[in-house]
Amino acid sequence: MTYPTDAQAKAAILEAGRKIYQRGLVAANDGNLSVRVGENALWVTPTGVSKGAMTEEMLVKLDLDGNVLEGTRKPSSETKMHLRIYHEDPLIRAVVHAHPPIATAFAAAGIPLDRPVLQEAVVQLGTVPVAPFALPGSQGVADSVAPYCRQYRALLLEYHGAVTWGDTMEQAHYRLECLEQLAAVTLHLRTLGCDRVMPEALVRDLEGLRPAWGIR
Repeated sequence: MTYPTDAQAKAAILEAGRKIYQRGLVAANDGNLSVRVGENALWVTPTGVSKGAMTEEMLVKLDLDGNVLEGTRKPSSETKMHLRIYHEDPLIRAVVHAHPPIATAFAAAGIPLDRPVLQEAVVQLGTVPVAPFALPGSQGVADSVAPYCRQYRALLLEYHGAVTWGDTMEQAHYRLECLEQLAAVTLHLRTLGCDRVMPEALVRDLEGLRPAWGIR
C-alpha cells in the first residue's frame, strides 16, 4: 500500500468532513478525521472547528508521536486515539471519529452491533463491538480502542460515539455511513419486534465477497 500525498490527504479530509456534517453524523464542533501520509506523518483536523466549515489552512500535520510538523492550529483533542490506531495497524491509512445519532444511542446503551441483518454491513463492517468508556481526550480513549484495531473495521465508543478506519479516507467515511445505516435498520427491526438474522451460510458467502470489494 502506498501513502496519499499531502494534497490528496487534505482534500479527502475536507470533503469527508463536509459530508459527515451535512448528513448530521456530527454536530457543532464534534468529531475528528485523519489521514496518514507517510511512515511517520499524518494530517488531522484541528480542535474547536465544525467539520462542515474547515479549510485547508486549519489542518495540522503531525508525526506519529503527536509532534506538530506543520500548521498553526491545535490538533483535535482525540488525536491520541488516531495515533494509537495507526500504531496498532500500520496498514490503516485513515480514521474517522463522529457521533452518528443512532449508532451513538447503541454506544450509550452499551449494545454492540453484532447481528447480521444488512448485507452491506456484513461485507463492509462485520461485527461492531463497544469499547469501554474513557474520558474524552485522555490516553484512556486510545487504550480502550487498541485491542480492536486489527480485528475490526468500526467501533462504538461507550457513552461517546463511533470510530471507523480504512485503507483510504473514502473507505473510512463510507464505513461510518454504513455503521449508521446498520444502527438504523437494527433499531427499526427492534421496533417491529423482529429477531430475524441472516443464516450463517449466507453470512459466510457475503464475507467471501470482501476481497472483490477491496476489503482486507
